[in-house]
Amino acid sequence: MIESSLGAQPQPGYELSEKNRRLFKVLHQFIWVQGGPLPLILDVNATVYTDQGITEHTLKQLEACGLISYEPDGFVKKKFGKHTRLFYCGKPTKIGFPNEMDNQLDLGCVILTERGKSLVSAQDIRRNQAFYEYIIHRWYESGYLVSSIQVDQIEIVQG
Repeated sequence: MIESSLGAQPQPGYELSEKNRRLFKVLHQFIWVQGGPLPLILDVNATVYTDQGITEHTLKQLEACGLISYEPDGFVKKKFGKHTRLFYCGKPTKIGFPNEMDNQLDLGCVILTERGKSLVSAQDIRRNQAFYEYIIHRWYESGYLVSSIQVDQIEIVQG
């Protein structure tokens, strides 16, 4: 279940310009998979995103194209049990939540529309290690137990 405080709905799309196609491809590096593709944009002002050209303005452009729903107050996926796995570039990361049931995960301010999901291709996802470590650190700060073969846990804890 994905919820937002305002219930943003996808906007009708129009033909994608080459600029918007490139921008959407840039967004791919921030996509995790848990049942479906999830772009994790937790803080649109964080340099891990802005250094790649993802800003509030560019997210609104992608929303106008009908590729994403952008909600500054964010989206949440609910009803997790004690553990879940998310995949980044095909590799798993396990999250342990504090409660036995009814846990939730902050998805950030972007979800893909059906049109956006249909255009996502695993071949287009370019790994961004700084982003991966940023997400792991944010989850750790949220009190989650994170297990992954993709990052040195000592660096994240001390980072």
